[in-house]
Amino acid sequence: MLTRLDLRFFKCFERLRLPLAPLTLLTGLNASGKSSVLQALVLLHQTMRDHEWTTRLALNGAGARLGAMPDVVDEVFGRSSFEIELVDDENTCGWTFEGDRRDMSMAVRRVLVNGQTTEAPQSLHYLLPPNLQPEAPALSLAGRLRGLTYVTAERVGPQEAYALEDPHDVNVVGPRGEHAVSVLHWGRDEPVLDDLALPGAPASRLRQVEQRMRTLFPGCTLELQQAPRANAVTLGLRTSDDTGFHLPAHTGFGLTQCLPIVIAALSASEGDILLVENPESHLHPAGQAVMGQFLADVARAGMQVLVETHSDHVLSGVRRVVKTGRLAADRVAIHYFRHRSVAQPQVVSPAMDDSGNIDAWPDGFFDQFDKDANYFAGWGEDGD
Repeated sequence: MLTRLDLRFFKCFERLRLPLAPLTLLTGLNASGKSSVLQALVLLHQTMRDHEWTTRLALNGAGARLGAMPDVVDEVFGRSSFEIELVDDENTCGWTFEGDRRDMSMAVRRVLVNGQTTEAPQSLHYLLPPNLQPEAPALSLAGRLRGLTYVTAERVGPQEAYALEDPHDVNVVGPRGEHAVSVLHWGRDEPVLDDLALPGAPASRLRQVEQRMRTLFPGCTLELQQAPRANAVTLGLRTSDDTGFHLPAHTGFGLTQCLPIVIAALSASEGDILLVENPESHLHPAGQAVMGQFLADVARAGMQVLVETHSDHVLSGVRRVVKTGRLAADRVAIHYFRHRSVAQPQVVSPAMDDSGNIDAWPDGFFDQFDKDANYFAGWGEDGD
């Protein structure tokens, strides 16, 4: 499991030292760096996945398209390079990347693996020195990064048909959820992890995805049909046994927005990494809380989940799971991001106890409801 991410001169961070947990919630103001944390992992992921042998970091790929060197280096304190360092249970791996202003990929200037530094490497395998032994723990870290799943906030909307991909080439839902229906179709009979299987349905992926969707949309039923003589599959949806199946466009936007997240989680294996942006998108507050509970249960089942969210309901769902004892409080990390300022820390990390209580609520941390209530009560923004 990743236990820490360090960034230096990356985007809006002069220096960031961020503890990670099985479930990590990234919250805070818009444009304060939450997505940048996920993007740092995605840059490593897409480079390792698409360029097995390379000495350059891919800034533009299927997961993230971040432009050129000036777009990713801190323009206040950085110059032409930035650093990423990851710590897990067995490893410390770090990279220094550098480039010129027009570079749309960046050269690896330095690699650090468990205290051993390689300067200006001439050859790298999955961004690591190629002379590592096959059983080297650092290779397991690279494997988890290479296989992580990233689901962005910009997920595909309802479609009349979904492309059917080669399952040997595409085995994750894709950053926009564009492969989700294909993954579900090919893996429909695969078992899900025991800790994520809900009662009342077979433990197969299709039926468990359907059962999980019912916790968000009561009565939800899925129907997958491969189009004849075409590499495509159609998705039928209904939310009542009294109706027939409908095209996704007729069943509410929320279903197709959360379906890739559910498919991604129920297709994952223990030890996998799942990054999710705005899982609350197009969900009713009650559904947002259920989504928070689901993601907490995914972390409890052995996956590592990093979530960017603006929803206090998602947070409340996580707090409920902790309060029930299904997930220990020390398995959750919460980070609140603010705009860079000399007057206050850029990131504050409230702690949760085993009852789901949070020890600190900095200004702006899911407190807008209270501020509005005070305003309408005539007490002013601060309750004065």
